Amino acid sequence: MNRTSSDSRHVVVSYDVTADRRRNRICKELKNYGEHIQYSVFECLLQPRELDRMVKKLASLIDADEDSVRIYQLCAGCRSRAKVLGTGNVVEDPDVLVV
Repeated sequence: MNRTSSDSRHVVVSYDVTADRRRNRICKELKNYGEHIQYSVFECLLQPRELDRMVKKLASLIDADEDSVRIYQLCAGCRSRAKVLGTGNVVEDPDVLVV
């Protein structure tokens, strides 16, 4: 995926899915878009089209009467203030190198 920091969106996706089969499908699909940072949480850097495609795919995988998927888009200011306590890092844009 060709991303640049100017058009990427930092997105946090969390899910609560009741059925193992659906939960596994959602996890597998989200691995196409970002990093699995906690049991049911992913961080992604997505272009607008990728975000739209991901949302549509996730909507097709859930049972809307039983499952919940939350998608949070973080602004650049919010992303820069993200903190991680303990292990792990905030997902970084692969096209940006900090020296």
